[in-house]
Amino acid sequence: MLVHSVFFWLKPELGDEERAAFREGLESLRGIETVTDLYIGSPADTHRPVIERTYTFGLTVLLAGMPEHDAYQVHPLHQAFLARFGDCWERVLIYDAD
Repeated sequence: MLVHSVFFWLKPELGDEERAAFREGLESLRGIETVTDLYIGSPADTHRPVIERTYTFGLTVLLAGMPEHDAYQVHPLHQAFLARFGDCWERVLIYDAD
């Protein structure tokens, strides 16, 4: 299994409607056939010095392995998400674990 975790810091000038559309865009990634499961969230209300809470959205995608990850990256739904929302974030950070 490969766990693809992506953290987005959206531009502060984005309004509520734009943030809602971004989240819907993340939800659309569920339609990619190689996705085993997908979780979307915002920072939890946990407060310890080691917890990073400055991101806007966290996305965790579970994939069977590297071939499925590679197919996910080039899938039209993923490419459409990047094309539509790529200008919405000021920072993105990705962790892949297997």
